[in-house]
Amino acid sequence: GPAPAGTAAERVSIGNLLTLLAGRSGAALMLVFALPNVVPMPPGVSGLLGWPLVYLSWQLMLRRPPWLPRIILERSTSAAGFRALIARVVPLLERAERLLRPRLPLMTTPLAMRAAGAVCLGLSVILLLPIPLGNMLPALAISLFALGLLERDGMCLLLGFAVAGLSVALVWGVLWTLLKAVALLWPL
Repeated sequence: GPAPAGTAAERVSIGNLLTLLAGRSGAALMLVFALPNVVPMPPGVSGLLGWPLVYLSWQLMLRRPPWLPRIILERSTSAAGFRALIARVVPLLERAERLLRPRLPLMTTPLAMRAAGAVCLGLSVILLLPIPLGNMLPALAISLFALGLLERDGMCLLLGFAVAGLSVALVWGVLWTLLKAVALLWPL
């Protein structure tokens, strides 16, 4: 017989998200996938949201229109989890939009945007690593890049580069500490 009403609506896929955001730029999509990681999220969320970011930042770097493969489009989360996510993200966005305006046009040139894409690609890969709380700063940096691109705000992009540098330093510090600890525990 027919599926009970409401079952399809219990899951929200990344494909559904793209349909909702039809016609939005890759920067808007990057924001959707990065911003939730800025606040502490349940384990596994950064994995779900990290892969689309790898693809989107790669396309930004190559200056191509946003596209996601089917394997990513079919990944899904519960509708309730998605609503909770949106509830967290919307206030952050509204606050950010009041601060943004077009400025520092040098930072929004095609070359600067390619550089932003390359940095976001590196940060997206970091997001996929299972580092405790290691996804908040990279996600913040990607969000700043996305907002800067959306609003042509070069100041926001500069801030994105600064936070990106900080997050790479932090992640490197965490990895270095882990490697030293392993070296101490298992002397070769």
